[in-house]
Amino acid sequence: MIQNSHNYDHSRISIIIPTLNEANNITATINSTELSTNVEVIVVDGGSDDDTAAIAQSLGITVISSPPGRAIQMNKGAAIASGEILLFLHADTRLPPGFDQMIRTALQQPQTIAGAFALKIDAPDWGLRWVEWGVKLRSHLWQMPYGDQAIFVTKQAFYEIGNFTQIPIMEDFHLISQLKRISKITLIEVPVITSPRRWLKKGIFKTTLLNQIIIIAYLCGISPERIRKWYRQEKFSRI
Repeated sequence: MIQNSHNYDHSRISIIIPTLNEANNITATINSTELSTNVEVIVVDGGSDDDTAAIAQSLGITVISSPPGRAIQMNKGAAIASGEILLFLHADTRLPPGFDQMIRTALQQPQTIAGAFALKIDAPDWGLRWVEWGVKLRSHLWQMPYGDQAIFVTKQAFYEIGNFTQIPIMEDFHLISQLKRISKITLIEVPVITSPRRWLKKGIFKTTLLNQIIIIAYLCGISPERIRKWYRQEKFSRI
């Protein structure tokens, strides 16, 4: 297990946002990073055919291009990041005020090199409160936060485990599994706020069930490529 002896009190945080046609969300996401210190934001665009890249550039954000695919995009962002801490943020997720100091404080805990936030879904549906409860339970009991919870990790640990494995699906699950082998995963109780679109598109129950089926398939050894092919054929929403 990694012994975390570094002091991260004033470390730079690089926020990496992979995007693909996120013109409707990217402004709010970037704005949520503004009340912070010693932070850089890197948007890695996977070939949007809307105004995502232009909007990010107009806000003074570093924008780079990449082939599509979250793992590929996030690795490319990490490669140019100047921070000692990497924060991977979905383009439809907003950070809470003070997130930067929360992350630095979390990484001061012994043997901690990674973590994530609690999750709040931005819709009033009672079913989504059950989803949030399930996410909290999973994150605490099994230390398995997912990508929509804004995963953060020290750059040293990220490179030690070999970056995101460039698979077409489940890249966040695989990353956390690798990190758990060398460190505990901390959970910040203050939530990020994410869009409800993937739950509302197919229905809360169906989306949650499909997500669990995909995870079980992955754990049973079915290749991410095969899962992704099935996923696309069925036109399921992205987990």
